[in-house]
Amino acid sequence: MFGARMTNLRKFIDIGANLTDPVYQGIYHGLQKHQPDLDKVLERSWSNNVSKIIITAGNIEDSKKALEIARTDERLYSTVGCHPTRCQELEECSDPEEYLKSLSDLALNNKDKIVAIGEIGLDYDRLQFCPKDIQKKYFEMQLSLCSTLKLPMFLHCRNASDDFVRILRKHKDKLTAGVVHSFDGNPEDANSILQLGLYIGVNGCSLKTEENLFAVTTIPSDRLMIETDCPWCEIRPSHVSAKDVITHFPGVKKEKWQADKMVRGRNEPCTIVQILEVLARIRDEEEEYLCNQIYKNTMKLFFPYEL
Repeated sequence: MFGARMTNLRKFIDIGANLTDPVYQGIYHGLQKHQPDLDKVLERSWSNNVSKIIITAGNIEDSKKALEIARTDERLYSTVGCHPTRCQELEECSDPEEYLKSLSDLALNNKDKIVAIGEIGLDYDRLQFCPKDIQKKYFEMQLSLCSTLKLPMFLHCRNASDDFVRILRKHKDKLTAGVVHSFDGNPEDANSILQLGLYIGVNGCSLKTEENLFAVTTIPSDRLMIETDCPWCEIRPSHVSAKDVITHFPGVKKEKWQADKMVRGRNEPCTIVQILEVLARIRDEEEEYLCNQIYKNTMKLFFPYEL
């Protein structure tokens, strides 16, 4: 089936979309392959029951860019933060405190659009970009921004569960609420996150293997959120979860770009419906119920003033 089914009551919030990525300007590996089409990507999102999108940021420049995009539509929001793989920037800049103050000022001056501090956390899969000690140092420093600004945490953890949980426990008294996005850990990792009172975000990268699927079934529905992490983390045909996807979107290669079709290999917010479909099947839960619960969870964390 192509596009969304008749689900008038269904609403999605994509909590993690990297819409500042050059691929939405038609640029891949530095080469222009087609015209900018973020407007078409957003049109597909809105017409497939996506009601809000949070654009995630990876450093100060990205945070400014994400905010700029968020200002173009009332349904778009953004985060501010320095991703663990980019914390070398903080170490190498002339004044890390000033860098952090810039993030803080951006959030303070744009409270209507900036809804979280993130992505912050640890990533031990890509230490070639930033060593562990620097990641840990600036993770802790950015956690203080959350408590000062009273904004939720948008957290990143890759192959670093022990240090990640230890740091969060160390600062437990001053933590705000938050979500660990793009979860791909085991049930023990999930339990540690849940014990900290945090939500867990699931996307295609969370649904690759049977082990992944089992871990996701252990998360209570009132602690779940969904996301695409686009342009990455789509559910691929090689993923064990692919068999549970019902809604499919036509796609073409980037060299054969068409305005009304997705680009193959470039994920978009509209595919969030696929995450719901897989979760409902592996958890044996009714789709509409689960969708409604996840929507409530997301509103409670990021948009409580609208409830």
